[in-house]
Amino acid sequence: MRPETEAELANIVADLNQPVRIVGGGTRGDAGPEQVLSVVGLSGISLYEPGALTLVAQAGTPLAEIEAVLAAEGQQLAFEPMDHRTLLGTGGDPTIGGVVAANISGPRRIQAGACRDYLLGVRYVDGLGQVIKNGGRVMKNVTGYDLVKLMAGSWGTLGVLSEVSLKVLPKSESIAALAVQVGDFAQAVKALSAALKSPFEVSGAAYDPAVGQVLLRLEGFADSVAYRIGRLKTELAGFGEISEVEDPETLWRSVRDVSMFRDVEGDVWRLSVKPGAAPEIAARLEAEKLLFDWGGGLIWALVPEGSDVRARLGAFEGHASLVRADAETLQALGRFQPEPAGVAVLSQGLRQRFDPNGVFNPGLMG
Repeated sequence: MRPETEAELANIVADLNQPVRIVGGGTRGDAGPEQVLSVVGLSGISLYEPGALTLVAQAGTPLAEIEAVLAAEGQQLAFEPMDHRTLLGTGGDPTIGGVVAANISGPRRIQAGACRDYLLGVRYVDGLGQVIKNGGRVMKNVTGYDLVKLMAGSWGTLGVLSEVSLKVLPKSESIAALAVQVGDFAQAVKALSAALKSPFEVSGAAYDPAVGQVLLRLEGFADSVAYRIGRLKTELAGFGEISEVEDPETLWRSVRDVSMFRDVEGDVWRLSVKPGAAPEIAARLEAEKLLFDWGGGLIWALVPEGSDVRARLGAFEGHASLVRADAETLQALGRFQPEPAGVAVLSQGLRQRFDPNGVFNPGLMG
């Protein structure tokens, strides 16, 4: 099923008599019901006002199209969404609806915030086929943020997005990055913390244990970046040898997309943790490869196929999501961390209210 208009989408949903798997570009390879409801036919930028820093696009609009239009005006999506194709070996084209539905947010989240923080409004079709509008199309008309943010990260379990309104930001004039050689996880987290606590507006803070380097990014006007890079070198001099990265854009694209795990056998887990606890959790993971992002608050882990990372870690402050594995492992372990009992009741209540017939991506989030 591939509707071409929002009205057609609403009619299709209203007539559903079996569960469907909602897809955009199909780049994340999610499993689910055999019946597929694709939003790629809902494509196109409906409104773009560079002066007002706002953009409205239909959910099936390719992310590349949006980024190209913004770049032509010297603007960008501040939340730097990941491209899953590198890590998962999938095809297709990422869509803006898919990005919003999964709240996909990249390395710049530590400074700029997440995808949901830039959502001004949404239009979606609920489980009864009703078209719901929440928020606004431009910043001055935005009201009722709650449903807007609820839809971001709901993974299509509450409704099918048809249109999203976003705040955009100017693109940085200059980008620079530092690589700081450190000895171990604990020293890496200390260096990351020091950089993020500094006044130099770090927009990327990662650690690659394979090369023993803390990676830091600064963005902005050229003179400002040059000044801040110099000051940050002095600030971090005690941690180890420091060098400037020759191609910072390629480096951070690699961090964003976890390119170092590409074509390497094993399951990939994504853990959200307290940065201070990252070294201890990383040690318990017994992973074959690791990548820290968000100043240590995000851990990417490559482990042997079929590994139950949640069982290995036990209770910890945070959550672990299974990003890449075979169908059998995904079925057995589930993609998302099981919710505490009280939260699970609330989540089920929300899904029952938005999708009373249980037709949208059943089982995906519990």
